[in-house]
Amino acid sequence: MSIELSEAVRSRPVVIATNNAHKLDELRRIWDESGLVISIASLGDYPVYPEPDENAGTFEGNALIKARAAAAATGEIAVADDSGIAVDLLGGMPGVRSARWAGVGASAQASLDLLIAQLSDTSFEERTARFVCAMALVTPQGGEYVAEGTMEGNLVLEPKGENGFGYDPVFVAKGQNCTNGELTPAQKDALSHRGKAARALIPYLKKVLAGVE
Repeated sequence: MSIELSEAVRSRPVVIATNNAHKLDELRRIWDESGLVISIASLGDYPVYPEPDENAGTFEGNALIKARAAAAATGEIAVADDSGIAVDLLGGMPGVRSARWAGVGASAQASLDLLIAQLSDTSFEERTARFVCAMALVTPQGGEYVAEGTMEGNLVLEPKGENGFGYDPVFVAKGQNCTNGELTPAQKDALSHRGKAARALIPYLKKVLAGVE
């Protein structure tokens, strides 16, 4: 069923539960390019509330924790994602610890440097990995939905490119000959784990906004 959203519905804000400007920009861009033109707000548009403890062992669990907290605090439909990189040689780590791989409070550069050091004696073919994203939508009434996306590839040990963020400069997506850091935003959106999850969320988000779910 195709759902057309009225102007009034489009103006209702959907809160993106993040303070990460890169993630917010990616999500706006992905939805706009997919034809989903809606009002998006960030956590910065609302009074500060206590940060929820992201203590789940899965991307889905942490995404739901953040979306539930944002929906409860703002009274609006909330979307949150939890994402990271899973390296096969490291048993799927950093995984949910991707943002704090070098320790709580450490910089993204420190986590990237640590990952490179841990893989220093391995070949490109051995360094298989994937980006994983779980994106959760939660309504103030308690409705919940989670979409997931993955991006398969291999890691290089020399960071390349100025685009993207996090581990993008060392990740070469399957079928590509350059890192995510060297891809244009549009190229990355078409391939990325977050792009896949965000697009998979669109049908449910339209139903929620239109009041048919």
